[in-house]
Amino acid sequence: MTTRPFTVADVMTKKVVAVRPDASFKEIVTAMERWKVTALPVLEGEGRVVGVVSEADLLLKEEFHDHRLGIVEQLRRRDATAKAGSDRAAELMTTPAVTVRPEASLPRAARLMATRRVKRLPVVDADGMIQGVVSRSDLLKVFLRSDGELADEVRRDVVARLFPLSRDRIEVSVDAGVVTLTGDVRDSTLIPLAERLARAVEGVVDVRCALTLATGA
Repeated sequence: MTTRPFTVADVMTKKVVAVRPDASFKEIVTAMERWKVTALPVLEGEGRVVGVVSEADLLLKEEFHDHRLGIVEQLRRRDATAKAGSDRAAELMTTPAVTVRPEASLPRAARLMATRRVKRLPVVDADGMIQGVVSRSDLLKVFLRSDGELADEVRRDVVARLFPLSRDRIEVSVDAGVVTLTGDVRDSTLIPLAERLARAVEGVVDVRCALTLATGA
């Protein structure tokens, strides 16, 4: 049976640092500094995510501190100027929050971060209740898997499944996350698939495929 792909739930941080909508500007800055984070979920009730307040939201106050805007620029940057004049999370936060579900795949979370230009995502259930937070560094945790663990998975889920008759003639080695496949197989059409499946194993950095067609196959 193929190993279940890693999901956001596998790598997310379950201990969440968050603020309430009535949190003050200073309380938000203090929490960010204390916990070394760049954004905080804003929660109401029993933990429903209603927004996210980030360093970018807070820096608007500094940006407009001594800069007087003309009428045209005030209209164009209405949201920014409103945040610059606010001192509570409810007015400072970005809403609706960009969130992800616990069962989402790691590639999906990474694409969401890239497209929405955020570094952290609140993880919520179907009701919007906070379950954890996933960051860019969390998504990289899969690359901390040991070489032995990766080799075992490639042997079990790639080699054994694709080449049940020639598996004993195939060697799988892993060095610093780079998988090397050597040996000969009876069906050369499966070689590209083997390389692709090995590359898809969570934590694999690269694949060097040196499989060849067995003589007389």
